[in-house]
Amino acid sequence: MATYDHLAALPLEVESYSLEGLVAQVSSGFERLSTVVHLRGAGAEGSGEDVVYDGVDQTALQQAGPVQPLAGRYTLGEFCALIDSLDLFPVAPQRDVSRLYRRWTFHSAALDLALRQAGQPLHAALGREPSPVTFVVSLRLGEPPSLEPISSRLERYRGLRFKLDPTSSWDPDLIAALVATGAVDSVDFKSLYHGTVVDQAPDPVLYRRVVDAFPDAWLEDPDVVTAETAAVLEDQHDRITWDAPIHSIDDIEALPFAPKMVNIKPSRIGGLSKLCDTYDYCAEHGIGAYGGGQFELGPGRGQAQYLASLFHPGTPNDLAPSGYNENQPPPGLPDSPLAPACDPIGFRWGAP
Repeated sequence: MATYDHLAALPLEVESYSLEGLVAQVSSGFERLSTVVHLRGAGAEGSGEDVVYDGVDQTALQQAGPVQPLAGRYTLGEFCALIDSLDLFPVAPQRDVSRLYRRWTFHSAALDLALRQAGQPLHAALGREPSPVTFVVSLRLGEPPSLEPISSRLERYRGLRFKLDPTSSWDPDLIAALVATGAVDSVDFKSLYHGTVVDQAPDPVLYRRVVDAFPDAWLEDPDVVTAETAAVLEDQHDRITWDAPIHSIDDIEALPFAPKMVNIKPSRIGGLSKLCDTYDYCAEHGIGAYGGGQFELGPGRGQAQYLASLFHPGTPNDLAPSGYNENQPPPGLPDSPLAPACDPIGFRWGAP
């Protein structure tokens, strides 16, 4: 039975919805805005989080208010189809991919509400058991780069593992210090980002240093087109993973070679049926998966952790508890792996 078939027929009653704005300063050096959508009906409430990155898009959504015609009785599948038919942006978004993010916001809120109205949790509806979730902490090391973001976290949380963004400013001494920590599980070359604050141009010297220094690390989104960087990676394909280009099964099939692992972000896939189909596709084709975070400030991070617990719990999920995204992570954060923390009903993941 396909994964989505377990969910599509769930009854759903929607009476109203509201928007809640959230804001925080996060460790990548920017002000993060997000919006929580609260769907209400039949005495229950379901929540989903809009993780569109551009603050102007978040502000426009919040200022417009709950203007979509969502009230009615549906199956979950019918409601998701309605969402897909609507323009959810008061003004055109800064980036086309933001339409996928917002679509997932309403799908995830509807899934939460439908499950709450049915009185069951997601894992029971799917017939799966949640497992502890392994996670890594995703960090950039600043410019000029410094070991401090790593060392300060390891002082407090000695078992942490990291996913790092190498830049051309990484010198041999810094790389040696990172190797000495023994805590780097994956590196993200971000070669597929253009026009953002995290762009990293193809740099064969950087690639050679990193590939050789971290022989067991996953290599995310490298440049395999430019001849010089492709040459560095020609014997490394089994540890190359993909994140930024993955919005669909078609994107997985269009990769330059069959992947061993892909990053499945629910919001980037952009819909409940598409997400379920992508999980099924990866399982059928022997492709590993891990989850990725997007600096969620509300329920979105827990929902991604919940999905990871059901579909890819033991991989290097970039889904550390949100406190690790703070410039100075507070004491008392949970260690990896995260114990299952599923709410008794709905699509929520609380504190362990």
